[in-house]
Amino acid sequence: MLALIAGTGALPGEVVANLPAKPLICSMAGNDPASVEVDLNFRLEHLGSFLAELTERGITEICMAGAVGRPKIDPSAIDAATFPLVPVLQGALGAGDDGALRAVIQIFETSGFTVKAAQDVAPGLLMQAGVPTQVQPGELDKADALRGAEVVIAMSNADVGQSCAVRTRQAIAVENAFGTDWMLKALQNRPDGQGGLLFKAPKPAQDRRVDLPTIGPATVEMAADAGLSGIVLEAGGVIVLAQEEVIATADRLGLFLWFREA
Repeated sequence: MLALIAGTGALPGEVVANLPAKPLICSMAGNDPASVEVDLNFRLEHLGSFLAELTERGITEICMAGAVGRPKIDPSAIDAATFPLVPVLQGALGAGDDGALRAVIQIFETSGFTVKAAQDVAPGLLMQAGVPTQVQPGELDKADALRGAEVVIAMSNADVGQSCAVRTRQAIAVENAFGTDWMLKALQNRPDGQGGLLFKAPKPAQDRRVDLPTIGPATVEMAADAGLSGIVLEAGGVIVLAQEEVIATADRLGLFLWFREA
């Protein structure tokens, strides 16, 4: 039986909609999802008790979907079942994104659960290689995409994001802790012209069971507002929400959407 630990954003709702049976939907305090109805809430200070309850309910698999902020732990609220986990939790909260997620996965697996990726329980979230839009990328776009892949690899060494914007083989913006949306909005205020592309892909060494890059129709709108000509995504490595709407939005705005082989 599957438990979905849901964060914010549209992804939890898309995962549930693509599942053959409703999972047990859980959420951590402070990260209440709007796209699904939650069955079980928990505090990080009670994580040990939460995992014990999942076992009692017959849960064997856990999937994490949606954005989750880093909580502050109240030491006075930690219960007895969670005390043994404190060293791992402290390390996770002090690590980068990848390190934190690996620590959380370690806790779940040590507790006897199998951690499943959103794209594994709902394979329809991924799209195959190709260009499904009317506009196709040109030779300059292919050179920019190659540069974008190089930039994301370099960014992964610092654990700081999964996307960048490239124009004429120059990185004109890179994602930071504020995310892709913030990066694209910042580009709207640049006076240095139009063109270029958004490149988005997983970090090469990341655990793809969690935090896979995601786009939706709003991403396409913001890329157009930023003056970009298209979006390049790693084929099989980026979750696409509302896929038909994403393609239709790109066609309406005259952008290409390219799912590129890594």
